[in-house]
Amino acid sequence: MAASLRCVLRSGKSAVSALGRREFHRSAPAAVQVTVRDALTQAMDEELERDERVFLLGEEVAQYDGAYKVSRGLWKKYGDKRIIDTPISEMGFTGIAVGAAMAGLRPICEFMTFNFSMQAIDQVINSAAKTYYMSAGLQAVPIVFRGPNGASAGVAAQHSQCFAAWYAHCPGLKVVSPWNSEDAKGLLKSAIRDDNPVVFLENELMYGVPFEMSDESQSKDFTIPIGKAKVERQGTHVTVVSHSRFVGLCLDAAAVLAKEGIECEVINLRTIRPMDVESIETSVMKTNHLVTVEGGWPQFGVGAEICARIMEGPAFNYLDSPVTRVTGVDIPMPYAKILEDNSIPQIKDIIFSIKKTLNV
Repeated sequence: MAASLRCVLRSGKSAVSALGRREFHRSAPAAVQVTVRDALTQAMDEELERDERVFLLGEEVAQYDGAYKVSRGLWKKYGDKRIIDTPISEMGFTGIAVGAAMAGLRPICEFMTFNFSMQAIDQVINSAAKTYYMSAGLQAVPIVFRGPNGASAGVAAQHSQCFAAWYAHCPGLKVVSPWNSEDAKGLLKSAIRDDNPVVFLENELMYGVPFEMSDESQSKDFTIPIGKAKVERQGTHVTVVSHSRFVGLCLDAAAVLAKEGIECEVINLRTIRPMDVESIETSVMKTNHLVTVEGGWPQFGVGAEICARIMEGPAFNYLDSPVTRVTGVDIPMPYAKILEDNSIPQIKDIIFSIKKTLNV
């Protein structure tokens, strides 16, 4: 230290800066934490700015900033022509949005919850999904239907359904189901730019959850390709496939099982239709076991489709045990909290199913 001090006295400022570089550790800048809500707002803001054909309509999206504040600040920035409050008439404003898409605009149609999209399902399926095919490719319908999907908390049977399997059943639609903030931003931007109708399934319980976002994902050019899954955790013993909020529960279950020596490979589907079966097959060929996790009902669900695709494909011969599905219970959602908790997958249910699949 005495030698360093003599060096400072002899050499002035340059030596001071050299001493500073030697003596102080510079930590890496902290990653930016962004909630799923803010990531969605960011995506819409950037696309509204980028393309004047993009506009948002739905109940309370403008002056109230959205029922879940996902469109906060957009009405003040873009005005009444681009951020449009609608009456409580899903069939009506969805029809307006589909017609606008046919006329060359790029609407984002928000449902306060996807349970209300049943009021407009004729417009979503018959008008939006089928028109490109029925017009022999002459009439595109570039529209995004977005809003919260699946169970929230304490909203009972009529407001707790998962529509992933409903809409993924229909050719002509793309169906996207993001989990974290990066998913939400990158996939929503891709959905808005896509020339096909896209059903964008968010989750109300995820809106306020913060996730780290990379510098790359903060760019206005950042997108995530529709139809590509992501391996969120590498593993060797079992493949666990999920989407939306339940990806987080799968990762929590994997962390618990890792302490017992069980390494789970967790796949975040991101897109339900088109489904990235290739990524699932590649993982199953490595782990030889498969568990699917979803919040929707079991019959004809997303997990059921994954089971069928694996059985029909090359990965089937690599399985060392039957595929296990973890799903919501096959009943309308109860209102009582204890019953609600027992009606959707919990971490303990995922752990139990993984151990059952591995026979441990």
